[in-house]
Amino acid sequence: RFPPEPNGYLQIGHAKALCLNFSIAEEFGGQCNLRFDDTNPEKESDEFVQAIQEDIAWLGFKWAKICFASDYFEQLFEWAIKLIEEGHAYVEELSFDQMRDYRGSINEPGRPSPFRERPIAESVDLFKRMRAGEFADGEKVLRAKIDMTHPNMNMRDPVMYRIKRMHHHRVGDKWCIYPSYDFTHGQSDSLEKVTHSLCSLEFQDHRPLYDWFIEKLDIFPSKQTEFSRLNMTYTVVSKRKLRELVEGNFVDGWDDPRMPTLSGMRRRGYPAAAIRKFCETVGITKVNSTSDVALLEHAVRAELNSTSIRRMAVFNPLEIEITNWPEGEVVEVDGVNNPEDESAGTRKIPFSGRLFIEQDDFKEEANR
Repeated sequence: RFPPEPNGYLQIGHAKALCLNFSIAEEFGGQCNLRFDDTNPEKESDEFVQAIQEDIAWLGFKWAKICFASDYFEQLFEWAIKLIEEGHAYVEELSFDQMRDYRGSINEPGRPSPFRERPIAESVDLFKRMRAGEFADGEKVLRAKIDMTHPNMNMRDPVMYRIKRMHHHRVGDKWCIYPSYDFTHGQSDSLEKVTHSLCSLEFQDHRPLYDWFIEKLDIFPSKQTEFSRLNMTYTVVSKRKLRELVEGNFVDGWDDPRMPTLSGMRRRGYPAAAIRKFCETVGITKVNSTSDVALLEHAVRAELNSTSIRRMAVFNPLEIEITNWPEGEVVEVDGVNNPEDESAGTRKIPFSGRLFIEQDDFKEEANR
């Protein structure tokens, strides 16, 4: 599956994940879903949902089905209740700053919250009241009950649900609690029977948590595998920074030709095949690195050279006349449409005694 969050347009970095997911599914006779991870309503919108679909189709990929994490909100809520009832989750009342302090650091273990051992029935009741809207934003959260001394900070009782009263682009105002990415991700994969969940390297430390939720819920065991992200010289791919450019009116929208978004590159004239070839050339590794933008530019030139129909133009014309050319005679010569592609054929080019050349190519007196 390819799981973008619909809070911006896809950029060149997403192209690598796109090509990897869809190409592997095709190579091994599988299917690849397009799933929108829409668990944070703050910056998500239908505009981004539509733009992402257009970009994927332009790159030449077809998804098996479109899914939304919000489709699974009810099931995720029921699974959260199950984890509470089995002693694997609890309702927390510490503030976010207090939780950060209790978590400790990579050099010191965390401390258990004073609410960690609250009765199961009480946590179930409070969680249901959270959904009913009885508490203010940030007043309570639901946390997984794992290990506050775990060397992996992500396993120190991570937040599963938080209260956030905000209109959601698909479910409206039905929910005032939203699941975290970590709680949603693996369970969505499992519900869709995703066999191989491919993530960028920053989620490597989250894999134990991914596996923990699946194990405790005893559901279909999707397998997470990580790969390095695509970074490129002279190119900003941070969605936050790109949004600042758009919202600050420094560019003419997400599809401005100066933007590294796929829609911006499309407007710039980049062929989709060139971007796919670039991603293939960069390859897949588990080591973060930065690719030279020249690789992308080379792929674009190579693709245009092999597919573009040739035409002639004179930008700064100077008319000349061949004085000894037979008056009124026009000869048609064959012009090759693309020397790299024989199937492109030829075209007829008229040649007569009246020609146009570039003014810069003409001098009344030759250089000595």
